[in-house]
Amino acid sequence: MKEIRAKWNNRYEAVHVPNQVIDVLELNQHLLPAYGKSLDLACGLGGNALRMAELGFESHAWDISDSAIEKIQEFAQERQLNLSTRQCDISQHEQQDKMLAEGFDVIIVSRFLLREIMPCLISSLRPGGLIFYQTFVQGQQDNDKTSAEEGPRNAHFRLESNELVKLFPGLTLRYYREEGRQGDLGKGFRNEAMLVAQKNY
Repeated sequence: MKEIRAKWNNRYEAVHVPNQVIDVLELNQHLLPAYGKSLDLACGLGGNALRMAELGFESHAWDISDSAIEKIQEFAQERQLNLSTRQCDISQHEQQDKMLAEGFDVIIVSRFLLREIMPCLISSLRPGGLIFYQTFVQGQQDNDKTSAEEGPRNAHFRLESNELVKLFPGLTLRYYREEGRQGDLGKGFRNEAMLVAQKNY
């Protein structure tokens, strides 16, 4: 845990703006409920959490990086937004138990893949709750991406084709997009898959 936390602390030290709101949320914001409790998990510099706070949600941001959490708190104060933060390693069972105990109406996960926590994500959704998920897929990386957008080189941390749908059994699919290497590679949405799915009432 310490090595991973140090890695992300180093990456975020030199960055002084929030990360951009993830595409799956930007494109599907209209699917959000009118209000509720949201979690931006593995939030990085908190762009999604800040957006949810702007929309009036009880917004929570969790990440392994101390540096990221400190900066998110600063961003929220600058924008006069109410936002709760937690520095945690979600791979630890006690942290998953905390997520289960909290319960959320919306969970957002961007560019983070830890397959073993998927059942916990599903269980942490309240009835009718939505998960917005976007992360990298396997296959050739696009050369025009920045280093942050290229994603992990280890294939284990990339989705197989259509895997994202299979990781959320029992949820109702509301939106899915994964274009792979089909057609004109200079156009469209490449290198990632994105999903919105809903827990039954």
